Amino acid sequence: MSVFDSPFFDQHEYVVSHCCPESGLKAIVAIHNSQLGPAIGGCRMYPYTSGAAALDDALRLSRGMTYKSALAGLPLGGGKSVIIGDPRRHKTPELLKAMAEFINTLNGRYITAEDSGTSVEDMAIMRRTSRYVLGAENLQHIGADPSPYTARGVYLGIRAALAWRGEGDLSGKRVAIQGAGAVGAALCRLLLGAGAHVFVADPDTRRCEALQALGAVVVPVDQVLFWEADVLAPCAMGGVISPATAPKIRATVVAGAANNMLVDGHLADLLADRDILYVPDFAINAGGIMAVYSQYNGETLAELERRLETIPDALNRVFALAESGVSTHVAAERLAAERLGVPVSGPLRRAG
Repeated sequence: MSVFDSPFFDQHEYVVSHCCPESGLKAIVAIHNSQLGPAIGGCRMYPYTSGAAALDDALRLSRGMTYKSALAGLPLGGGKSVIIGDPRRHKTPELLKAMAEFINTLNGRYITAEDSGTSVEDMAIMRRTSRYVLGAENLQHIGADPSPYTARGVYLGIRAALAWRGEGDLSGKRVAIQGAGAVGAALCRLLLGAGAHVFVADPDTRRCEALQALGAVVVPVDQVLFWEADVLAPCAMGGVISPATAPKIRATVVAGAANNMLVDGHLADLLADRDILYVPDFAINAGGIMAVYSQYNGETLAELERRLETIPDALNRVFALAESGVSTHVAAERLAAERLGVPVSGPLRRAG
């Protein structure tokens, strides 16, 4: 399949694949748009079922990074890299070194950091070979891991969404978290600290047990999306809000860290028709890229914290535009596109 035939191709500037038989590396780098600055986006490792699936993910994620950085007001472009393979079985120092060498061939057009399936430790290995790797050093007391800042941004965004609906603060609110990885676990701790009742699900029972000890309630993985809650926070892989799952959601706010949680942007219309406030993922989960940019730009922790506090402001602009008759998804894309100076494809008004 040609890259141009993918439904997720969106005038991407540069897409390149690489195979290294010696290390077992099979990877794709997608640069969507570098108009505002260098393309920055994480390096994901996942056991994709096919090369086409990996390509689609790289295209979709890189576009999301463009819009995320634009909406967050960062002078960055959008890119993403994906490695085909099971990180628990196939990840080796040799593979990571080969990935770093691959990134070097792009001469700084793309800069990477950790993502699903990779870690701070992995970035440290890659950093030995490539200077185009972030998230490997504790700079300006920010820390190498961007996950806590992603979680902090989602936490602030949830508070903003509840306030927009006039539902008060988090104390006593019921929040269902799908995924207890680095971001989901950090979000859980923040919510518990604010007095929320947190329900968490993850296939890894050890992760759930650790959060249960803090006061979270563990719920079945196949039920968490439909849990009776004030807020549903998807914090695992994308594509969880689908035509099959959207009609069953019982929360009044959907706001989480997962990228591309909507299978199709039109599902934001369906949620709105059910009086569910969908908080666009690339608007609420910008804390991670803010942390990566702060490292890249040599900023202090105080400067990063000020950036994080702008996430609710961006969301309020999205919510306000959505009141004119567009979905929150389209509203967020329009605001980001305005900064990029590009048109947004697709319908601007909700049906009905």
